[in-house]
Amino acid sequence: MKTIHTLKTKKLCIACILCAAAVAGSMFSFPVFGSRCAPVQHMVNILCAVILGPWYGAGVAFTASLIRNIFGLGSLMAFPGSMFGALLCGIMYHKTKNLPLALLAEVFGTAILGGLCAYPVAILLMGKSAGEIAFYAYIVPFLVSTAAGSVLSGILLAAVGKTGVIKRPAD
Repeated sequence: MKTIHTLKTKKLCIACILCAAAVAGSMFSFPVFGSRCAPVQHMVNILCAVILGPWYGAGVAFTASLIRNIFGLGSLMAFPGSMFGALLCGIMYHKTKNLPLALLAEVFGTAILGGLCAYPVAILLMGKSAGEIAFYAYIVPFLVSTAAGSVLSGILLAAVGKTGVIKRPAD
């Protein structure tokens, strides 16, 4: 019988590994309309949200974004661009156990909610003027990034799910 501490330790270790994968994967990014797109971050968001749950997903997204910013591998856009999608993906998967809906929740959370929330971040924290960017300017780059990461994670989870190797730890 597993103790609660053993389960929490296991979940924390998985979260740390996924966070490290997100940071390392950010080396493979590309620019789209002034935003650095990192699809591996979105792939990790989905893996973490599905395997560990919504709060771990959001926590890993925040931690990876912080580390990426500290090392100069990302911008402040990494925060709204990852956390909303991870949280929504985790909530959707937790409620429905439906992977395609979880993938769509990641895309919606990142592209729409994250894209819209990036506007005040750009103005207030990055010193951009409101005239420089439209309030919806980050939706397209976030959509490109999250769609690529969602496809990658969907393929990975579908393939691995058939083997039974990944089982979601009990909540």
